[in-house]
Amino acid sequence: MKKKYKIITLCGSTRFKQDFLRVQEKLTMAGNVVIMPNIFFHADHKLISLSDRILLDDIQRQKIDIADEIFIINKYGYIGDSTQNEIHYATVCGKTIRYMEGKRK
Repeated sequence: MKKKYKIITLCGSTRFKQDFLRVQEKLTMAGNVVIMPNIFFHADHKLISLSDRILLDDIQRQKIDIADEIFIINKYGYIGDSTQNEIHYATVCGKTIRYMEGKRK
């Protein structure tokens, strides 16, 4: 019988790519299914259009829908506007929210 693993979506600024990768590995090895951004435009210094940004935000909301909880990558306590919107969305959806560095803004 297959075990049902908790699904966790990582949220946070894409400037913290290495933290996403580190947390993803740690949570996966703890027995979770981890979903995270696939494009790190801030960390990789890529410009994206407004329409691409809207697309990525919509995809991230669907990743939150799939998840049992979200995990906020808030290095140095940083939570930007997009992440704040994701937290609000997850709250409305009744998702558990955990923070890498405590609940700071």
